[in-house]
Amino acid sequence: MSKLKITAGPFTFYGKFEEEAAPKTVAKFKTLLPYKEKLIHVRWSGEGCWIPLGELDLGLSYENHTSHPAPGEFILYPGGISETEILLAYGGVDFASKVGQLAGNHFITITEGRENLAALGKMTLWQGAQDIVIEWA
Repeated sequence: MSKLKITAGPFTFYGKFEEEAAPKTVAKFKTLLPYKEKLIHVRWSGEGCWIPLGELDLGLSYENHTSHPAPGEFILYPGGISETEILLAYGGVDFASKVGQLAGNHFITITEGRENLAALGKMTLWQGAQDIVIEWA
């Protein structure tokens, strides 16, 4: 198992790729490591934070996709009826956009530090965008 270090705002989490369930998404994302972006609070989906990626085409389609990621799960929406994006659930999520229900590929799961997910989500909601870095641990 390949261990990931995820630094978001002042919090550090550790996680793993879901290589068996989302092999194409994981393989593509590995080429982007270390991944550095801004994390903002979702608009329609509930208790989650997201990274909007606009029209970025990663050449992916659906695999292991869900509209209801559990807290600590990252999903990647490959684009289509809405913009490409990555979402991290910190509580209850019903993944959607202004065009309706979406589904994303579950490709990373946080395994350590989950007790700080709600604090990260609330910080992002009330204080604004947070830096996020996903890298090998």
